[in-house]
Amino acid sequence: MTPDAYRPVAMPKRTLHMVGNAHLDPVWLWPWQEGYQEARATFWSAIHRMDEYPDFVFTCDQVVLLSWVEEQDPELFERIRERVAEGRWVMTGGWWVEPDCNLPGGESFVRQGLYGQRYLHEKFGVIATVGMNADPFGHNAMLPAILRGQRMDSYTFLRPGPHESELDGTAFWWEAPDGSRVLAYRIPFEYCSPPGDVAHQTDKSLAQLDRSLGDLMIFYGVGNHGGGPTKANIESIHRHDQRGSYGRMIMSSPRRYFDELVARRASAGPDLGLPTWRDDLQHHASGCYSSHSGIKQWVRRTQAALLSAERWAAVGSVTHGDVYPRDELGHAWKQLLFNQFHDILPGSAIEPAYDDARDQLGEAVAIAKRIITRVHNRIARDVDVPFEDGTQPVLVFNPHPWDVSADVELQYGVQPTGVHVVDADGEPTPSQPIQSVATTDDKGRGAVVFRASLPALGYRLYRLRPGRAAVPGAAGALTASETVLENDLLRLELDPSTGWLSSLLDKRTGVDLVAGAAGEHTQVSEDPTDTWGHRVVSYAWPGEPMKTTRLVLRESGPERARLRVERSWGRSTLTEEFILRQGADEVEVRVTLDWREQAHLLKLRFPVALTDPSATYEIPFGMLARPVDGAEEPGQSWVDLSSSGAGLAVVNNAKHAYDVSPASPGGGSPSIGITAVRSPVYSWHDPRLLDPEGVYSFQDQGVQRFTYLLVPHAGDWRAAGLARRAAVLGSPPRAMLESFHSGSRPAADGFGSDGGGQVMITAVKGAEDGDASAPDLIVRAVETTGAVAPGARLSLPLVDRVIEADFGPHQLRTFRVPRDPAQPVVEVDLLEWPVDGDVPAPPAGDH
Repeated sequence: MTPDAYRPVAMPKRTLHMVGNAHLDPVWLWPWQEGYQEARATFWSAIHRMDEYPDFVFTCDQVVLLSWVEEQDPELFERIRERVAEGRWVMTGGWWVEPDCNLPGGESFVRQGLYGQRYLHEKFGVIATVGMNADPFGHNAMLPAILRGQRMDSYTFLRPGPHESELDGTAFWWEAPDGSRVLAYRIPFEYCSPPGDVAHQTDKSLAQLDRSLGDLMIFYGVGNHGGGPTKANIESIHRHDQRGSYGRMIMSSPRRYFDELVARRASAGPDLGLPTWRDDLQHHASGCYSSHSGIKQWVRRTQAALLSAERWAAVGSVTHGDVYPRDELGHAWKQLLFNQFHDILPGSAIEPAYDDARDQLGEAVAIAKRIITRVHNRIARDVDVPFEDGTQPVLVFNPHPWDVSADVELQYGVQPTGVHVVDADGEPTPSQPIQSVATTDDKGRGAVVFRASLPALGYRLYRLRPGRAAVPGAAGALTASETVLENDLLRLELDPSTGWLSSLLDKRTGVDLVAGAAGEHTQVSEDPTDTWGHRVVSYAWPGEPMKTTRLVLRESGPERARLRVERSWGRSTLTEEFILRQGADEVEVRVTLDWREQAHLLKLRFPVALTDPSATYEIPFGMLARPVDGAEEPGQSWVDLSSSGAGLAVVNNAKHAYDVSPASPGGGSPSIGITAVRSPVYSWHDPRLLDPEGVYSFQDQGVQRFTYLLVPHAGDWRAAGLARRAAVLGSPPRAMLESFHSGSRPAADGFGSDGGGQVMITAVKGAEDGDASAPDLIVRAVETTGAVAPGARLSLPLVDRVIEADFGPHQLRTFRVPRDPAQPVVEVDLLEWPVDGDVPAPPAGDH
């Protein structure tokens, strides 16, 4: 680098930190196999540039790329280790991939850093201290809390750009709802550059940057398909630096920039004279909240399966001394984390990429199911199941660390007269026959649904007895007709012409949530937008309703009633089955959509009879109030509308694209909308126009199934327990047929409970280090209502321990629980290292 003395005195008085990087989408317009090769090619290029230019610094994120290089090119991996030790190969991000930063569940964001940071620590003896998600399309509001829990104090990102957000400036404090904050920097213009002179990149970046910051950070290097900084890039930086064209230009990294920014502005006080942003960072590519229904549902299912598998594996490691399957679970989690990448999960990759995603996520789910089944059978063998002639024992397992009461659907055989269900004491439980999944002439095959009341993270024994029997006290509790379902708490009525609710009465409050509400439930609209939905503000467009073709009462029994509504539009059909069970305070709706439209979308809309309602959306580990303005918004499992002490929440197990729309001048009522399906062309990026004569493949053609809940409630969303309802909907109890045998275990038992209050356990797992044959347990919990929670009790009868802890609003806390009662419970961070402790030494021999 030319000495300062040779730079013109007249040059701008600033330093530009030039950050050389190589953004590589491991999947996008190419399959992962191509990304696998390109990681090696790109990293060799970076190593060669370091050999040629002694001042060159390379910034690297996305740990999966390093893991790929490790397994295919050991020589390159050792060269990278040398440059990391030298300080010229700088690790940022700390996550397995740059994921979509809205749609994964909270625990998935934890695992991005858990596996990413621990890999860096094990292989290189370092961790990332700067978070980096250059390319994702928006960022949820709880990310600062997650980043701080993973030992990162700052964050770099590109989107939303200055034209897409009310966020001003370039550098700012980003604060999560729990009060955690990171120093954030919005990358100007682009994270990658052309292969030649960086003048254009610098000009465009300076046009967007907040000049009041003084020194600034500009990213360069060929990207998306990898490549990284070129000789021409680097030599042009040297040339412009010597001329003083833009000020001093140095080879730098985000870590160096943030450190110098803090030091330079320290005199301005603890806030460094920078503003604070307390919200999520939106919006970019709003169509990605709904593109490709399949990947979104597969990811949701995989998340739920892995969390359940971890819990049961932890239980089995204690109850039966099983080796905790750390490697199996780690492999499965990494398959999930990879497919949360920001061009896979948002639906913006090429069509063949989703064949790979389906297979990889299927592998992860299969691993989870094997673990769950193995532990359940180990426990089941130890339960005392006395012989009773003609009966079939059934064990039902609850994966959630709180008590759950749920319907269980069970297929059975060898019972030609049907069955009824009793508990271990012979007391009847509400049950009724349902349609079997097997369509045969075997008179012994059948199916039953029954109500199971289950201990927290535990099991209960039931029996199928032959013949059908009335359940005492159930008569009259549930009534049904072709248009009305009613129990002691709710009454719903459907209009046969529209197929939608004309009434949803909450008998507890006397409030009818939909009576008099105007607006169609289904809206089919032409959708000319590209796969990403670029520049889309709202999909709450006028549309045509689907035609209601039939209403059928499918079930009317003592336990539940089931009313089927069939609709059609064009070549597509929609079936919704409304289920109301005895004593339920929610309506379950099972949806089967056979979609055959191209360049169209379907909104499911839920009009409400509420005046000036407020809207709340679930986000990872939290919730966020948003305007009632019809904007297309990302969310997790639920959205709520409340007003004047009453409200309606919609919970679902597959969708992430929502709007909450105000009353319309034409008489439409306020409503919640779910974008159930969009069918753009795969990887169609605006501004390209489609050829009217062209041949294209459109997304989401065919059958998909999902479920939503309608939850009327008093008060606001806090009264409805929505996070727990969503968890049970996404991961229902599992029932297994069992045999007769003696055993040491009781008919019902539980292994861990959060008490069902405002603090909710989100993870119970084995520790990532220590002896896998007897690992310490990791327990994580979050406050779910936005209020202080003093003295929360997290009970672990599994190891005879109770954790008592205070939680602040929205606070996420993690505890390491040793098996030995003489050893204390220790609070740890999201990397499972002691809170406020130093980074431990890397494992011997690995660094």
